[in-house]
Amino acid sequence: MFRRLLDASENAITFEYDGKPISACQGDTLAAALLAVGVVALRTTPVFGAPRAPYCMMGVCFDCLVTVDGIGNRQSCLVEVRSGMKVQSQQGKRDVQL
Repeated sequence: MFRRLLDASENAITFEYDGKPISACQGDTLAAALLAVGVVALRTTPVFGAPRAPYCMMGVCFDCLVTVDGIGNRQSCLVEVRSGMKVQSQQGKRDVQL
């Protein structure tokens, strides 16, 4: 459904999503990079476990929450990819450590 219009190999960087290497363009947001490689559901809801995907792509809806380098509830549509970052899908509610 989502595909790149230009060749992404020139400024390609690699990050990890749920333990798998993902190639992205420098300057992509996490949501855009994941949609470009076919990842749609980024989290599940806390109550029913329903899958959620990026919706607004501008930080309003909070449907694209992921865990980035151990920090949960990050909006993937607002976080720019960095080489070597570790991203995980967010399952249910976030654990809060006191």
